[in-house]
Amino acid sequence: MKLQDIGFYTLSDDRVKYSSVDSPLSRCELILTSRCNFKCPYCRSVGGNDMPIQQATDTVNMWCDDRLKNIRFSGGEPTLYGGLTQLVGLSQKRGVERIAISTNGSASEEKYRELLNAGVNDFSVSLDACCAEDGDKMAGGRKGAFDTVVKNIEWLVKSTYVTVGVVLTETNVKRTEEIICFADSLGVSDIRVIPAAQHGAILPQITVAEDILKNYPILRYRENNLRIGRTVRGNPEKRCALVLDDMAVMGDEHYPCIIYMREGGGAIGRISNNMRKERKQWSMAHDCTKDEICSKNCLDVCVDYNRKYVCSHNKLKVR
Repeated sequence: MKLQDIGFYTLSDDRVKYSSVDSPLSRCELILTSRCNFKCPYCRSVGGNDMPIQQATDTVNMWCDDRLKNIRFSGGEPTLYGGLTQLVGLSQKRGVERIAISTNGSASEEKYRELLNAGVNDFSVSLDACCAEDGDKMAGGRKGAFDTVVKNIEWLVKSTYVTVGVVLTETNVKRTEEIICFADSLGVSDIRVIPAAQHGAILPQITVAEDILKNYPILRYRENNLRIGRTVRGNPEKRCALVLDDMAVMGDEHYPCIIYMREGGGAIGRISNNMRKERKQWSMAHDCTKDEICSKNCLDVCVDYNRKYVCSHNKLKVR
């Protein structure tokens, strides 16, 4: 399978081929705040203060100086961060192709419209239920939360690319098929189903109709993996090559990836002009198979990318 067929637009065979510490930055994620108005039971958000706007601006500019292609703003709930629209506008002005927001979908329509107008062209919205009773419970007992999220999704899909992230726990896993069918009814661009980190690596079989699966590349990719008995999390390659042109930043530190950060892994280093070199050194020295966080939580798409990278670059060495 070609990486670009999986459905994650930041992953491609060309990226594998040309990735290095000197290639353009492909994807970076900035954690703006740990604050959130939901209390989802599976949340792996970390503590800390809001990132100062000047520090966030400097980080985005540093990435853009390194020809950043895709950026994602997350948290906590990033729409609670006062400088979000300013950072989106800066990213668009600096030529970033895809500007994404990871949100719980609870902000006002006015706020989402403001972000669209500023340059956001990708919203990833959490949708962990198919009815208000379960949805409000998954949001931490926030009454009316589910209806607000659904209304915002229905409005956003008319304007831009919207995916929903379905995190499965012991509470909602038995309704996986119903949640997928409900998401399909909302007209979203794709559906990402994943087990919560603390609830194991294996998802139930996805048994929705072929008419639904054919519309969602990421969902079909996961369904294919499950059908052959492959887990969504774990079994990483020894080396992580994604870190060469991809990074997650929280505060004044850069991490191997967002999962590594959320699971309590240490930072590679502090934000500086030397980050790409530090990430290459980490990639060469770090054995992911011996790292408990990587070995339990590395996602299937990341494993496939790293396998292709190792295969591709070994062939180049032979030549």
